[in-house]
Amino acid sequence: MQKIGMVANIEKAKIAQHAKSLKEWLEEKGVEVFLNAEIAGKMGLENGLKWDELARKSQLLVVLGGDGTMLRAARHVARHNVPILGINMGSFGYLTEVNLNEMHSTLELILRDKFEVEKRMMLSVAIKHGKNITNVGHVLNDVVINRGNLSRMIELETAVDAEYLTTYKGDGLIISTPTGSTAYSLSAGGPIVFPEKDLIIINPICPHTLTNRPIIFPEDANLEITLWSKERGATLTLDGQESYSLSSGDVVTIKKSKFVTKLVLSPHRSYWEILRSKLGWGGLPSQTGKKKDA
Repeated sequence: MQKIGMVANIEKAKIAQHAKSLKEWLEEKGVEVFLNAEIAGKMGLENGLKWDELARKSQLLVVLGGDGTMLRAARHVARHNVPILGINMGSFGYLTEVNLNEMHSTLELILRDKFEVEKRMMLSVAIKHGKNITNVGHVLNDVVINRGNLSRMIELETAVDAEYLTTYKGDGLIISTPTGSTAYSLSAGGPIVFPEKDLIIINPICPHTLTNRPIIFPEDANLEITLWSKERGATLTLDGQESYSLSSGDVVTIKKSKFVTKLVLSPHRSYWEILRSKLGWGGLPSQTGKKKDA
């Protein structure tokens, strides 16, 4: 591992200091370090690279920030197949599994090629407006169609593999990957799905019909969702970060992406430990109250 790219959330406190320290540490190890334009500018440097060039030159991408920064990086570099290591600048997240105080020990292992990579499924999203089709991108977590500022509920006619499923009436729909099952979908009552599985989850937001429940589809399902609204339209959001306006009659097509996100796993904790911590689940059963052996 001789070439490492670096991306960071420039809004984080002391981020320039942390990035500078990591850059110097890696260079002392003989690693060539490339910086994303944003963090380079924050550090007062002029050699920052755009996303595509950064991904092409890097064998590994280190992301300093939180899960939001990881999602943004995943969308930008997915087509380049570069593995991503998330360093959380607060407490560890679902995607940024490595804490700041574990950064050097984790990278020591990576530089010796002692690390594991997990491939995470992504979704490909396109919008059909009349005869025009716009490929809006690829997401790691979810695609959300919601009513935005509209006062009335929206109707979302949904077909799977060209076969009509149902028309959801309510505030919207969340279409999620297994990675995104612990994000917005979870707060809307959706299931937790093991992130290495390739599946597609549809989860209605505040449905008018209470029998409209979350559904898990196989990875090869092709979804077509048509918006019907008596008002101006609705909003489509990618990973909670990029938004597109929809008009009544627009069709959103969603399917498994040909790209994947390659996440470098933390050597310090498993997915189940992260899940327990983030969701506040209890530890091992207490021994209190158990009968003593006679």
